[in-house]
Amino acid sequence: MKKSYWISVGFILVAALYVWSSESAHAVGHVDFSTKYLIWAIILGGLSAASLPLGSALGVVWQPKPVITGAFAAFGAGALLAALSVELVAPTMMGISHGGAAVSHDESLAKPIALIIGGVCGGILFVLLDQLINAKGGYLRKTATTITYLSKRKNERIKRLLARLGESDFFRSIPPEHIHHLVDYIRPVRFEENDVIFNEGDPGNKMYFIDQGEIQLQRGGDELTVLKAGDVLGEIAVITGAARTAKAIAKTVVKVLVLTKQDFQHVRKVSPAFEEAALKLASERLEKLSDHSQKKAQTDSEWAINAANAVRQGNQVLTTGELRREAHEHGSPLAIWLGIFLDGIPESFVIGSGFLAILTAKLATSIPSFTEIIPYTLIAGLFLSNFPEAMSSSIGMKKQGWKSPKIFMMWLSLMIMTAVGAGIGYAVGADVNPVIVSGLQGLAAGAMLTMIAQTMIPEAVHLGGPTIVGLSTLSGFLGAVSFKLLEM
Repeated sequence: MKKSYWISVGFILVAALYVWSSESAHAVGHVDFSTKYLIWAIILGGLSAASLPLGSALGVVWQPKPVITGAFAAFGAGALLAALSVELVAPTMMGISHGGAAVSHDESLAKPIALIIGGVCGGILFVLLDQLINAKGGYLRKTATTITYLSKRKNERIKRLLARLGESDFFRSIPPEHIHHLVDYIRPVRFEENDVIFNEGDPGNKMYFIDQGEIQLQRGGDELTVLKAGDVLGEIAVITGAARTAKAIAKTVVKVLVLTKQDFQHVRKVSPAFEEAALKLASERLEKLSDHSQKKAQTDSEWAINAANAVRQGNQVLTTGELRREAHEHGSPLAIWLGIFLDGIPESFVIGSGFLAILTAKLATSIPSFTEIIPYTLIAGLFLSNFPEAMSSSIGMKKQGWKSPKIFMMWLSLMIMTAVGAGIGYAVGADVNPVIVSGLQGLAAGAMLTMIAQTMIPEAVHLGGPTIVGLSTLSGFLGAVSFKLLEM
């Protein structure tokens, strides 16, 4: 976490330097963009993100039922959707038909087009950065990203496993629609070089599918054969119940997939096709009638593809122990912090540029007060979405074994950076062409909408179910929109 603190400090110093160097430029325009308005923008950014440490504090002391957490997350997603649509997208798109006499048709089209192009770029950029950060352990920042990332990794392992199993006559005889019974019980095991896997005469209570490495079979101290990746070891002993007829030693570092006799018997009971295949294999092997056809390679590949399509590919439910193990093995505090920062970068710019748009309009007629230039729907939507996001993520971090002060300080640093980012958004907007500002707003909106669809909604559905998510999202949307009444 020390790295993230220094990044926060550096970000703030750079922002302060930029604002200081731009101050003179702000003062020479037709609008007096004074330090007072810059401070107002920073305050608004801080207000919208104040719910981050608040939600985090609640998440580390309260462990609600998953359905409640899911409802909170969906409410936040709805609020954020309202903020983007009402305060950002709608005003820009309405400019097409309400550009005014002083604005040409081409000029009124330029901003919406820039918004759309920026939105596409923002979505793509978010996905690319999200994948980069997830590969370093940032996926652990949220339940949804953790489940999605680990499910994808699990599915890749399943495909590799099925490709190996497809090399066996026994497994190719099992219909693909029944193979998921087997996949559910297979477990990975690692042996170091020279480890004894089993001895001659041991009970045949496990069968092994070699994924990587080599296994030497010995009888009476003499080498019988060497099995390599793709070979199956011990299937006859498991099927027939006979004792081991040879000693198995890991010739190299070996990774195998293990199926116990108990699980093997269970699969035979639930799948008649598996039972038939097991009996057939035992008969053929014992009578030494096994044979390979000339089209074996093609058959192997076709079976693996069909089996992969038939295997259940749903999300997996992670236990607290699994989360802590993943956090210990793959979790990087900096990557997790950067992942959360990635989710929050766009909103800070939107706050600053949105505030600037209202300020410019008000200054054209009078000197506004602070309450007159608050984009209520935007601030409320961001505040309401940040709270459940921080709460849900903090609950997950707590389960991973993170200390409460560390979690709270992470979210507090992000609140500070969001406030500073809002000031930068205001300062940049004051210097840049309005069409470019619309493009940058589209970039931020595209990233935020992609984040909602990619992380917030899936997490809410996983935790609360589709019915709760639908109603909670609607509630959040309407709740944020209702703040628009305060501007009238």
